[in-house]
Amino acid sequence: MKIGVLVSEGPYTHQAADSAYKFVTAALAAGHEVPRVFFYHDGVNVATRLSVPPQDERHIQRNWTALAKDHGVDLVVCIAAAQRRGMLDENEATRQGKDANNLAEGFRISGLGQLIEMGIQTDRLVTFGD
Repeated sequence: MKIGVLVSEGPYTHQAADSAYKFVTAALAAGHEVPRVFFYHDGVNVATRLSVPPQDERHIQRNWTALAKDHGVDLVVCIAAAQRRGMLDENEATRQGKDANNLAEGFRISGLGQLIEMGIQTDRLVTFGD
């Protein structure tokens, strides 16, 4: 089964990002396909490379980055939600005249079309967060 995942709550303030990560790893282990995870609303904050949680806590962004690298999962961050929250990749930072970017490895910024496409191309769309 092909499963698409939507994460719409931020890390460390809500369990959505952790629950989604555990769901995706379990789905992959069970032999399902998870071609894409779409981060929307405050969920885009999962993708910041600047988070530095205490050493004895889980590192949510790093977990997602490793998942993308190990399993080829497409991690897409909504561009509108990202820009509102100061989340920029290198191209957007340049385009917006900013001197820095903060998108973590393994994530990419794109539009809502990617969410719609995911909904069409998967058998199920599972959401985490409001």
